[in-house]
Amino acid sequence: MTTHILGYPRIGAKRELKKACEQYWSGQIGIDDLLAVGAQIRKENWQLQKEAGIDLIPTNDFSFYDQVLDMSLTIGAIPKRFEEVANATTNPLDLYFAMARGYQKNGLDITAMEMTKWFDTNYHYLVPEFYKNQKFKLSHTKFLDEFKEAKAQGVNAKPVFIGPVSYLLLGKAKETGFEKLDLIDDLLSVYIDIFTELEKQGATWIQIDEPFLVMDLSEKERQIFERVYQTLADKFPALKFILTTYFEGLHKNASWVVKLPVEVLHLDLVRGFEQLDTVLNIVPDTLKLSLGVVDGRNIWKNDLQASKAILENAISKLGVERVLVAPSCSLLHVPFDLDNEPETTSLTSEIKNWLAFAKQKLTEVAVLSALVEEELPEEIQSFYNANKLAMDSKRNSELIHNEIVKVAVGAISEGDSHREASFETRQPLQHDALKLPLLPTTTIGSFPQTKEIRLLRSKLKKGEITEEAYNEAIGQEIEKSISWQEELGIDVLVHGEFERNDMVEYFGEQLSGFAFTKFGWVQSYGSRAVKPPIIYGDVSRPEPMTVAWTAFAQSLTDLPVKGMLTGPITILQWSFVRNDQDRETTANQIALAIREEVNDLERAGIKVIQIDEPAIREGLPLRKEAWKTYLDWAIKAFRISASGVGNQTQIHTHMCYSEFNDIIESIAAMDADVITIETSRSQMELLDAFVNFKYPNEIGPGVYDIHSPRVPNQTEMEFLIEKAAQLVPVKNLWVNPDCGLKTRGWKETNDALVEMVNAAKALRKKLEVVA
Repeated sequence: MTTHILGYPRIGAKRELKKACEQYWSGQIGIDDLLAVGAQIRKENWQLQKEAGIDLIPTNDFSFYDQVLDMSLTIGAIPKRFEEVANATTNPLDLYFAMARGYQKNGLDITAMEMTKWFDTNYHYLVPEFYKNQKFKLSHTKFLDEFKEAKAQGVNAKPVFIGPVSYLLLGKAKETGFEKLDLIDDLLSVYIDIFTELEKQGATWIQIDEPFLVMDLSEKERQIFERVYQTLADKFPALKFILTTYFEGLHKNASWVVKLPVEVLHLDLVRGFEQLDTVLNIVPDTLKLSLGVVDGRNIWKNDLQASKAILENAISKLGVERVLVAPSCSLLHVPFDLDNEPETTSLTSEIKNWLAFAKQKLTEVAVLSALVEEELPEEIQSFYNANKLAMDSKRNSELIHNEIVKVAVGAISEGDSHREASFETRQPLQHDALKLPLLPTTTIGSFPQTKEIRLLRSKLKKGEITEEAYNEAIGQEIEKSISWQEELGIDVLVHGEFERNDMVEYFGEQLSGFAFTKFGWVQSYGSRAVKPPIIYGDVSRPEPMTVAWTAFAQSLTDLPVKGMLTGPITILQWSFVRNDQDRETTANQIALAIREEVNDLERAGIKVIQIDEPAIREGLPLRKEAWKTYLDWAIKAFRISASGVGNQTQIHTHMCYSEFNDIIESIAAMDADVITIETSRSQMELLDAFVNFKYPNEIGPGVYDIHSPRVPNQTEMEFLIEKAAQLVPVKNLWVNPDCGLKTRGWKETNDALVEMVNAAKALRKKLEVVA
């Protein structure tokens, strides 16, 4: 049975790509050094897959920043504002990075492309920008270079591409008077050029990702899919196309998707297991099926016994030659290698025995292929037996279950998810208590995590400094940050989060039921990698997590200091979650833990508490029919976490890089007193959802993009604030960056916040007449 992988992590086992990219951006290394790091990562990835026994190995899945951005560069979909950059550089990567990060040199000041979540994952992609009558052309040959590179290394290469229809659906029309899909014919001609070049170089297999096939599609979209794939089949009768779908099942689309003229159709049987029987009953004799039975988005070992039964069922109907085995989706979403992880008090040998990272999943795919053979080699039988023991261990472990937590969740009442009074009643009480000016300024929570701060945490973990010395140093950083914010003129301060590693990991480390890795990095966007905690058991809060540092910061100033927490849905979404319990139950467990923390902060005199929920939109099911069920329990979990405080305590929440139009009623139902959102990259476009809905509570639309190193000026921010003031009542408007400042440097942070505060002050007198 043929094995293949849809994609592999590209950041390197120890985040080599992150370090190289950041060194290149800062001028510490040159382009040749950066390219060499990329080549080494690709070589190692391909070698791992060959050694594991993978038959078809992906190429063009490597990226220096984002695979969607790669496609935009390949087909010449360059936003018009970057034309001068394109003309000014002979190095395509400089244009590429400018599109991703913005450009502010050589007299040019250009904003980056918009970034948003990749379906319901925590990965971010750069949103393609489209114009009426736009023409595409083959502009970059990365795909071809990497295919040749793989062939030279003896790799049975299978180039991977985002499909043409999904690529257009992922983008945004930047002009009116046309639809994105009107561009399909011109775009398809470039895909034909791409596949022609690959065929000339000896390509046999090509993987085309069309994740939108699991979405709700219009009749027009269906017809375009059918026309595109018939055209490709006619143009390339010798090429074997693997059409991949993932993150959901095909559902009603199955009846026509199975008729598309491709060699192989890939099904995600982790997220869409129920589709298998339907597809097996209607699959044409000419179509092969790739069955994604190994979870590409979570870190638990595969239940080989269960997966073997699935494969045998398909083989009994199709024959072994028509069944391929694969992960459910690209392994981009899981860490690199479990073998790198030491056993710790958190990641015990027992828990580690339940896990599989990308490298281990390669072995699982290969073993599953062997398990359907009549006679098993001894090493395969041994691996299979060990897997069964691991499954039994996980099911029966005492580490997983906490009866006190289960009782607490069962006792949640309707009243636990409602504030004492309505927002209309709370707002004047909060204004009287806080005495803030019009257009109050704040930041989202975190300040730059310098090398010195990271080194401090590292030394504490290694025992090289005492906890007392560490606390003294952190306290000094907080004191400096409070004084600095007062000097800047910011109205609601934060303590800076210098003691925190990651907004989810930090909380997980203080909650029961969580385990942590040392090298379990997963790409979030560009050079940004996160290390998701592992929720393996029932969750509770043994003791306060943030109260001491927040109360200390508040003792240094008469201005309000925000308590900074991560919300239950974001902790859930940005962790690797246990797969033996429904997500709603786990979310409620986390919500009760955060509720205890919120109440303790209020008792400590904290009047403003922010509960970040950037992942609410991300967790939305891909099909609308499942939205209500998810939103009901997700919004309730947030409200459980926030509703234990009095009317005068102001609850903030923060969301970023999400489209809110379809769920704005649910966002309002969260009943946060203030919501801060990302709007700068879209020039306040995302604010339209709140305006059209007449969002009743206070809003802080981000006035500058922290994910770009460029520093916007006061005039630019005044323009965005005034634009927001035309849409939102001024008395409900806050001024803030669009996200936390953890990844930025101190100079650019200071310079940008000076401009932001000056913009707010300049507009207060002008706008108070309409407040």
